[in-house]
Amino acid sequence: MTAITPPPTFIPGRLEQMSTRIAYLIAGIGIAAWAPLVPYAKVRANLDEGTLGLLLLCLGVGSILAMPISGALAARFGCRRVLSGGTILICLALPLLATMTSLPWLVAALFLFGAGLGTVDSTVNLQAVIVERASGKTMMSGFHGMFSLGGIIGAAGVSALLGLGLSPLGATLVVNAVLLVALFKAAPHLLPYGSESSGPAFAIPHGVVLFIGILCFIVFLAEGAVLDWSAVFLTAERGVETAYAGLGYAAFALTMTVGRLTGDSVVRRLGAKRVIIYGGAIAAAGFLLATLAPMWQAALLGYALVGAGCSNIVPVLYTAVGKQTLMPEAIAVPAITTIGYAGILAGPALIGFVAHGSSLSFAFGLIALSLVAVAFSGKVLKV
Repeated sequence: MTAITPPPTFIPGRLEQMSTRIAYLIAGIGIAAWAPLVPYAKVRANLDEGTLGLLLLCLGVGSILAMPISGALAARFGCRRVLSGGTILICLALPLLATMTSLPWLVAALFLFGAGLGTVDSTVNLQAVIVERASGKTMMSGFHGMFSLGGIIGAAGVSALLGLGLSPLGATLVVNAVLLVALFKAAPHLLPYGSESSGPAFAIPHGVVLFIGILCFIVFLAEGAVLDWSAVFLTAERGVETAYAGLGYAAFALTMTVGRLTGDSVVRRLGAKRVIIYGGAIAAAGFLLATLAPMWQAALLGYALVGAGCSNIVPVLYTAVGKQTLMPEAIAVPAITTIGYAGILAGPALIGFVAHGSSLSFAFGLIALSLVAVAFSGKVLKV
């Protein structure tokens, strides 16, 4: 299977840029809509914590498996068709997640949901690389900022609907309506192709692409650490009441979103290399502040620094993938997306293993050292 290349006279413009932003919004809303539904699924299916944890792995497995496949499909059929198909998979899965009571059906629904998310995420990153390169401008941070904004809208919106008394099924149907309207708006200007160069649809990542993928893995692992372990750290090691333990991730998410929405101007002002160097250093300092300072307020500030530091590293890395010539973007972009998201999937287990043998503070310290390595990579990576 070989890639379809664009017509020689076609250059993505402002309409394609807008459709890319909407597609990132779709991805953010889609993944965040599931979070408020988790407690309902746990009670409805009578799951204990261990079974729920294994069940949630199905989402990650579905995403990881779908990402490289979606890159190949986008190269063959174009970003428009593949991203639209991924959005429809999300819309099919959400009502199932809101209603299924048996474990096998929940496993199937979560796998389908993960496959849809992985397809949309991988394909929209591929489109973003092509569109940004065609524009000649720095746009990737703003694109990713729409994903972060979508996450806030999805989680807050579903929580509000449930709080108003709407059933989980009703809430997911509202989300589906929003996603389909957004897709209807974006689809005409999603790219009808998925690669600007011909070549094979599958290849093992190597060289600079593999190096960038490893950097994405570290940054995503750091983000996953805050998502999955910040609340545990605040309650267990800083004495914060459980009801307020979510403030750590809230501080992180706020600075991450603001950092990305304003990131394009930051990248233009500082340059991509300095964004990686300063961002890695700031994120590492945030983890060290959270773990070494005894006050819980310092931990919140630390998580905010992690969000600010990490916010623009991954967007800059995606831009770097678009500039390399070792591998076609239809292979390279899904490859680094898959490697990066493996950090979120494996991160909680790795951190838990290290924390069990030592402490959560020690595990966070190791992440800080890894982020220092990311900062140093900015000196050698061509971006």
